[in-house]
Amino acid sequence: MSYAGQPPREGGRLLDLACGTGRLAFPLRDSFADVWCVDAAPGMTEAVRAKAITVGAAHMRTITVGAEDLPAGPDSFESIVIGNAFHRLRRAAVAGLAGTWLRPGGCLALCWSTSPWAGSQDWQRALAGVLRAWQNALGAAGRVPPGWDQPRQRDPDHDVLSRAGFEPAGRHEFSVEHHWTIPELAGHIRSTSFLPPPVLADHAAAFDADLTAELSRHTADDRLTETVGFAYELAHKPARA
Repeated sequence: MSYAGQPPREGGRLLDLACGTGRLAFPLRDSFADVWCVDAAPGMTEAVRAKAITVGAAHMRTITVGAEDLPAGPDSFESIVIGNAFHRLRRAAVAGLAGTWLRPGGCLALCWSTSPWAGSQDWQRALAGVLRAWQNALGAAGRVPPGWDQPRQRDPDHDVLSRAGFEPAGRHEFSVEHHWTIPELAGHIRSTSFLPPPVLADHAAAFDADLTAELSRHTADDRLTETVGFAYELAHKPARA
């Protein structure tokens, strides 16, 4: 099925590529008339579809397809966002496609955030231990291979985008204090590539119980506090002369 030739309604169209559970699409949805949430994992698009129905976001559509196989035509989007996923895609190919899909003057944003299991607080170390144990138990330890970030170090994202014809528009960083509940953390973990719903499968309830048992001793008012670091790198498709 191709979506080429369908112009966006007034307000523009957003593409959330490798959308996961829609952590970018939902906060941004009110700024666009159409929002496309694209992910290769059916579990992710199903989660987005269910939440969109719950919040009454009828203008959000979900498409289960790999990034390089998205049937979008030229000049289909005003903006494209990729959250914590560009490194997992074939960057050069996706950057080239994004340059075609965007309208002239459109913006691509590579968005990143720190992970709650990577911090130094006691609850973060406990969380990291739970994740390691479950990855090993489910044979999922290899889903994040050693040296996964080396290609980005050798060939930074901004160079990849530049070769695809994008113009840099700056990198921005900020931090926000966030208060997690344990169910929210469980949902966040399911949006990752290393313990998504297909990997947890029939063990999901046992994982949740283990996570709750390990983290409950660290909560204050049923919350776990983290200072989350965010960054986004912007690039523009040149406007036509």
